[in-house]
Amino acid sequence: MTAEELQSGQIFLLDKPLDWTSFQAVNKMKYKLKREFKELPKKFKIGHAGTLDPRATGLLIVCTGKFTKKIPEIQDAPKEYWTEIKIGVQTESYDTEKPEILQNDYSHITKEDIHQSLEKFIGEIDQKPPVFSAIKIDGNRAYDLARKGEDVEMKSRKTTIHYINNIEINLPFISFTVGCSKGTYIRSLAHDIGQQLGVGAYLTQLRRTKIGEYSVENATSDYLENEFQFNN
Repeated sequence: MTAEELQSGQIFLLDKPLDWTSFQAVNKMKYKLKREFKELPKKFKIGHAGTLDPRATGLLIVCTGKFTKKIPEIQDAPKEYWTEIKIGVQTESYDTEKPEILQNDYSHITKEDIHQSLEKFIGEIDQKPPVFSAIKIDGNRAYDLARKGEDVEMKSRKTTIHYINNIEINLPFISFTVGCSKGTYIRSLAHDIGQQLGVGAYLTQLRRTKIGEYSVENATSDYLENEFQFNN
């Protein structure tokens, strides 16, 4: 690969590690590319096609050069995630960022209850994003307001769950694969499943496995961990 090819446009599939922000991953990759290809311009274009939460791992698509124009198209593609939730308890952030609260007895919940609950979320649904999200409210990120202890009112939005399959139940944990449209918050889905079951739930693990035709099976974390070794 050459600097000219990077500017003409390349697509990289990264396997984002846990606790990295998407911004950090892109910045690390940009630094390494500019270090490897010193002829790249100072304002070299690079960006990711869809934010992945710090507490999530998996597919992060990074576009360079002229291919940054493809970012909106890629972002609009359906997504797939492997998901694990814990029932009988909740957190303020709907994931592991905040401590567990509101514990409830879940001993009466059956596997049939769980399957029936999950089926109710397939199709177009109204979903309220979590307050700990990057959505802007009057110019401020919702998570910044929430972390300051301010009341944050999130508006519901339409989203689509295409499928939920590969369901495994090992209470209090439930794992499954979910296919969904752009803008779906899996943390909110976990919370809503808990409300549907009447015992609460939160997201314990999340891994993005697909964006459109791109799969995490073809992704790598080498660009973030090691020095580049390109065959020029």
